[in-house]
Amino acid sequence: MSKKKLGLALVGLGHYATDRIAPALQNSQFWKLTGIVSGSPDKAAQWQKEWNLAQDNILNYENFDRIVDCPDIDAVYICLPNSMHADFTIRAAKAGKHVIVEKPMATNIADAERMIEACRAAGVHLAVGYRLRFNRFHRQIAEWGRNKTYGKVDYINAIFSINVGEPGQWRLNQTLSGGGALMDVGIYCIQAARYVTGEEPVSVKAQFGPVVDTEKYAEVEGSISWQMKFPRGTYVTAYAGFEHYIDELCIRAEKAFYKLESAFSYGPLSGILRTDEDHIQPIDLPNEHHQLMQMEELGQLISSGHPPPDYASGQEGLSDMKIIEAIYKAAETGEEIYL
Repeated sequence: MSKKKLGLALVGLGHYATDRIAPALQNSQFWKLTGIVSGSPDKAAQWQKEWNLAQDNILNYENFDRIVDCPDIDAVYICLPNSMHADFTIRAAKAGKHVIVEKPMATNIADAERMIEACRAAGVHLAVGYRLRFNRFHRQIAEWGRNKTYGKVDYINAIFSINVGEPGQWRLNQTLSGGGALMDVGIYCIQAARYVTGEEPVSVKAQFGPVVDTEKYAEVEGSISWQMKFPRGTYVTAYAGFEHYIDELCIRAEKAFYKLESAFSYGPLSGILRTDEDHIQPIDLPNEHHQLMQMEELGQLISSGHPPPDYASGQEGLSDMKIIEAIYKAAETGEEIYL
């Protein structure tokens, strides 16, 4: 345990910061909330009182660069709409603050590369909030896949669809989100395929789904299906949507079939392992608070002077951005896109 907790500022005080990250910080051995960045004076006042925050550490989006003069803030966690990730990452890096940014790390490859370079040049760490990389269920299936515990994985099917809600939110605004269901929930399917195989896809095909609500999906896709081929022959089918809740990850190996359902939500997660027709057993692992596990591992590393793990690094986020751009291109052109 670190003798002194790292000071963290939350940038953006929406649902994710309020309901997922803040509860993790309450139970953290390595982090202490020492600052906030918000465009809402009312929210800022409420958080300042609840967390006993110093006035100098209450910032907004316009005066954010004052964070350079906030020694109690060691790092920021950026929980803003996707298109704002690059700007605030770069500004935080220039101020000498470590950065954790929510997924997707950016809305395009160029911004992801700028974020990586800014943090490298400033000598600060950059992590992407891939919460499931710190989860025991996902670590177990990744281990089985990469180690070929049940033989080579030849097929993966990943589906994540949520009820996104009413029109007007930032996820449905192309400028703010950079895309629809693929950007928001499809990235989990991409991640799972990559960490179960331990490989990068060599090609993708994709198809946009039907537009079921022309008002809601005037700017972004409401659903998308895609297929990925991997170097050693693993074939992946995937679907991301903003209508109806579906949440499962199915993996077929030479000697077994294993499945998580629920797979990508906040949990509780659950799974089964089938090694033959008559032998089905649960994947019996404890359910944990995803963001707490993420923050504790990142906190332990950063407080000890070590970088975030490769699976939560800026390079990992960049790899996903390259695949996302390829999937969109494949859906728009109808062609198979090679990576």
